[in-house]
Amino acid sequence: MDELTTSSFKTTGSKWLLPVSDFFGFPLDQVNFLACQVFALGAAFWFRFYLSPHFTSPVVRHAVATLFGLSFVIFCFGWYAVHISILVVVCYRILVTADIHNIHRYTMIMAISYLAVCQVIAMLFQIKTGLLAVLQTVSNVSFFLSSTSSSKPSLIEYLSYNLNFLSILVGPCSHYKDYIDFIEGRHVQRRLSGSNTGQNGYDKVPEPSPMAAVTRKLLICGVCMVLFLTLTKAFPITYNVDSHFINEAPFLTRLAYAFFSIQAARPKFYFAWTVADAINNAAGYGCKGMDEAGQVSWDLISNISIWEIETATSFKKFIDNWNIQTGVWLKTVCYDRASCYPTALTFILSALWHGVYPGYYFTFITAIPITLAARAVRKNVRQYFLSSHPVKLVYDVVTWAATQLCICYTVMPFLLLAVGPTMQYYRSMYFHIHIISILTVIVLSQSHKPRGSSSSNGTKPGPYDPHPQAQPQLQPSNNNVKRK
Repeated sequence: MDELTTSSFKTTGSKWLLPVSDFFGFPLDQVNFLACQVFALGAAFWFRFYLSPHFTSPVVRHAVATLFGLSFVIFCFGWYAVHISILVVVCYRILVTADIHNIHRYTMIMAISYLAVCQVIAMLFQIKTGLLAVLQTVSNVSFFLSSTSSSKPSLIEYLSYNLNFLSILVGPCSHYKDYIDFIEGRHVQRRLSGSNTGQNGYDKVPEPSPMAAVTRKLLICGVCMVLFLTLTKAFPITYNVDSHFINEAPFLTRLAYAFFSIQAARPKFYFAWTVADAINNAAGYGCKGMDEAGQVSWDLISNISIWEIETATSFKKFIDNWNIQTGVWLKTVCYDRASCYPTALTFILSALWHGVYPGYYFTFITAIPITLAARAVRKNVRQYFLSSHPVKLVYDVVTWAATQLCICYTVMPFLLLAVGPTMQYYRSMYFHIHIISILTVIVLSQSHKPRGSSSSNGTKPGPYDPHPQAQPQLQPSNNNVKRK
């Protein structure tokens, strides 16, 4: 779902649905993906009702989840499934044989663009943290107490965690311990009671129905699909680098089109992550606990917060609510463990995780000075606009517009992918965001250096955090988490 696809795209997956692809004019890979997710939704309900932990052993649940997941991979990717299968086996070999004290040396090598690897690395760090009790470096101890594991997984547990049909295609990445609790029937008990002990939790707490959450998320998916079929095609991304458009349209027109085309590109991501969330909920996974209104929340592993994204008044807030669970992973395995320049290193790892397209690297490297500039502006300027509500409202409107335009500028290469179109776009924009961001960092860092700290030594106000005084909350059961 990250790359632009065309009708000429040659998929290595199944050709069974090629007539459907031709009839509707959608790329076959997208048709295969949608078919698997629709099947996964039905299978999730079946998994919850007919393979309930009340009367089904964890081994059977693990096996079924793994077999379905492998079937999806083969259907969508064909022989490419060999790649991820070998990778998962190699990772398990490392997990069970490597010295736990040196396991981090292997994990960065495996940091490539596969959800399974994301989950493998997260598991490795969780196990290492659980065994060594390295909690003093973690920003929220309670989070790691609930997400670490004190033993290595069995092969079937490992395969199920990485290849289960609930998350194999589009995520989200979740914590190993949460997933095992779900398979073994302790998930709801622990989330609703806060207990970390005991077995057969489904006998203690009546399991709440996720149907309301699933229905709501499927309705959101329907709206996103309509927007994708209309707005996305009406505002093609590639028109931003059309030679005639660049040469004839004034700068403000091109800036406005970039804004609307990026807005129009988001529904496909909203759809993919929301339907994945609904699938997990339908299987009974994703209970977060009780919300402020006293209702059961099913947003434990949600990957997106659409309203927060669309109304974000800072770069940080946007990132906080976009691909949330991958942000948890990035913060856990990179940001919290980097000895210097954690923000830059985390963005670079995020680019590596996404793959080899040059556009990914343009996006995440561009985000570094923008993040530093946003942090500097908030630290030095924001306090002057808090004197009254009207003044604060003006500040919020201006920062919303600035945030959305910066996001457009930053993520355009992510969608254009190649070097040529990216450079053509940046030249048409006169590299203005790059220039403004770098100058802002230079000017504000010189005019108002914080006492007792250095901005050049890689200190950690928070991953890509323009709010250094407010550390982000990592635990998905309570607050927002971080995004790459």
